[in-house]
Amino acid sequence: MKLLEEGSPAAAAAILEHAVQAEPDSRSIREALARAQFNSKRYDEAAGSFRWIVDANPAEDYAYFGLGLSLWRSGDIEGAQEPLAVAVAMRPDLRHYVSALKQVRATLRARQA
Repeated sequence: MKLLEEGSPAAAAAILEHAVQAEPDSRSIREALARAQFNSKRYDEAAGSFRWIVDANPAEDYAYFGLGLSLWRSGDIEGAQEPLAVAVAMRPDLRHYVSALKQVRATLRARQA
């Protein structure tokens, strides 16, 4: 976590990948790994990690948000819409959730026009 906070997400991801092997059912380690992967621009891997969290606990709004952002950054704009909408439905008070969903929907509308 210290590496992630200090701006070394790739190093954090490498360590967290080993931690996941040692504790494969740990949601907190998976979330830290997903954040490190996302911050390392490994969006497909981050999406997989966030999806694991969502599958393990569908009440995790942050995991839906992270999944949506990861899909968006990996180029799957359509796929990003649903998890972001779920995150917003769970936490409509979080402006960054709402903003991300609005941006994805605006992009999709622009592509259809």
